[in-house]
Amino acid sequence: MHKPFMILLIIVLLALYESLFVVQEGQRGIVLRFGKVLREEDNKPLIYNPGLHMKIPFIEKVKNLDARIQTMENQADRFVTMEKKDLIVDSYIKWCISDFSRYYLATGGGDVSQAEVLLKRKFSDRLRSELGKLDVKGIVTDSRNRLMTDVRDALNNGTSGNDEEISATSADNAIASVAEQVEHEANSSQAAVNSNSMAVLGIKVMDVRIKQISLPTEVSDAIYQRMRAEREAVARRHRSQGQEEAEKLRAAADYEVTRTLAEAERQALITRGEADAATAKLYADAFSRAPAFYAFIRSLRAYENSFNSYNDVMILTPDSHFFRFMQSPEDARGKNHP
Repeated sequence: MHKPFMILLIIVLLALYESLFVVQEGQRGIVLRFGKVLREEDNKPLIYNPGLHMKIPFIEKVKNLDARIQTMENQADRFVTMEKKDLIVDSYIKWCISDFSRYYLATGGGDVSQAEVLLKRKFSDRLRSELGKLDVKGIVTDSRNRLMTDVRDALNNGTSGNDEEISATSADNAIASVAEQVEHEANSSQAAVNSNSMAVLGIKVMDVRIKQISLPTEVSDAIYQRMRAEREAVARRHRSQGQEEAEKLRAAADYEVTRTLAEAERQALITRGEADAATAKLYADAFSRAPAFYAFIRSLRAYENSFNSYNDVMILTPDSHFFRFMQSPEDARGKNHP
């Protein structure tokens, strides 16, 4: 008796376990019954908020979808401006799920990668169209914010047939095809949405931003080469001007040196002449007072100049007047007074 009771208890607990499910914070849950989204009487899908909920065990399954804002990084791509100039644009998109039932059906069971593929294709086409209306100056200045707003609104609301747009792109066709499939599976009587907007996928674009705008490699290399050539030309001009100024300064310095040396030499000659004149005057004044002493000094200088070398030879008589100051005083007086 205990064995059937235990089996029954296990079945009840297993059924209770299968009938309860938890939706985590930041998620929303949808219930699938035989693969179909469970809906209310007015054909609106049942969306379960975070918390503990119940379902029919073994028949219904729960799919939890991320309700938080997602960030999709776009690979840098080449775009053409109104001036037919190429730009490399790096951007990202902030998006979230606005209609969980549509999102689930459009992405094949809530596949984020499939949703981002469609969103990226639509975003790329729309951004290419908007950038084609602006020049480079407008893109990198104040028009960028308006550009981002227009792209976001176009993704959320779609474009009307009256807009000056190019024909439907492959992304528009893909989204329209998914929209028809969703409407067919949902069989919904809700108000229709624009078939080329992200709303048909249950997605809302929160923000669109351009991170970086750069030139293609071949264009930037050409610009850098031109800038380098311009800078080199300016450098050569400055160097030639500097060399010219250096030659002028060097010539002026050489002239100033020559003029200063000439003036110094002239002043030195004047000073030396004045000194020689003063010396001669002093000698004349001194020797005029004592002629005998002057004669004695002149003889001594003559002796010094005559006998300054061992190789000098002089042939003179002993009583020559040249040696008068080398004789004894008595001999000198005797010769002077016989």
